[in-house]
Amino acid sequence: MSQPIIAFDLDGTLVDTAPDLIATLNELLVDNGISAVAYDEARTMIGAGVKALIKRALTAQHVQASDKDIDALFKTYVERYAARIAELSRPFPGLDEALDSLAAEGYRFTVCTNKLEWLSTRLLDALSLTPRFDAICGQGTFDVMKPHPDMFRRTILQAGGDPGCAIMVGDSGTDINTARAANVPVIAVDFGYTDVPVSQLGPDRIISHFSDLPAAVRELLPAGAMANRGEAAS
Repeated sequence: MSQPIIAFDLDGTLVDTAPDLIATLNELLVDNGISAVAYDEARTMIGAGVKALIKRALTAQHVQASDKDIDALFKTYVERYAARIAELSRPFPGLDEALDSLAAEGYRFTVCTNKLEWLSTRLLDALSLTPRFDAICGQGTFDVMKPHPDMFRRTILQAGGDPGCAIMVGDSGTDINTARAANVPVIAVDFGYTDVPVSQLGPDRIISHFSDLPAAVRELLPAGAMANRGEAAS
C-alpha cells in the first residue's frame, strides 16, 4: 500500500517569496522607465510564473509590450531574481513543525509549482528545505504546467508516489483547479498570493497557519490508507 504524499505549491504556500519577487519586478520596471507596482497589488499577481507576473504588472501600469519585449524582460528578471533568491524570502511560520509531524506519521512530500524548476531548487537549497522533498517539479520539468492535472500526477509519480494516494496544498485558484482536474483533495492556505480569496474557490479545507495542516491532512488523506476524492469526502 502506497505511502500518502502531499504536493505543495511553492510561492505563497511553502515560502513567502513575495519580497524578493516584487523587489526584482519593481527594479526591472523602474530601470525600463515604468512606474513600480504597489506591493499589495503585485502580491496578487504572483503564482503563474515569471512571464505572467511581468505581463500582469505591465497591464496594471497600462504598458503594451511585444512578445520580444516580454522575452527580454523575462531574461533579465530571471538573472536578477536568481542572484537574490532568498535575501528576504522565508518559510511561512510553522512549516518545519508541520512537516515534522506529518513525516513522523508516514507522509511524504513533493513540490508542484509553476516556478521555474531550477529557481525552485535554488530557493529551497538556500533555505535548507530541499531534503524535505522527494521531488521538486516546476516549469520546465514537464511539458505542462498547473492547472493541467498531468503536472500534479507526473510530480507525484516522479517522487515515487501514487496519484491516487495524494493531496494538493496551495494558495490560489490555480492549485485548486489543478487538484479538481486530477480528482484529488485540496487544502488551501489563506495567507498566500491570490486575487480571489480562497474561501470563494471551494477547496476541501482552508488553513490560516501551518499548525492547522496536520489535522486537515489527516481528515482528507488518512495515513496508511488509499485515499481518493470519494473516500476523502465520505
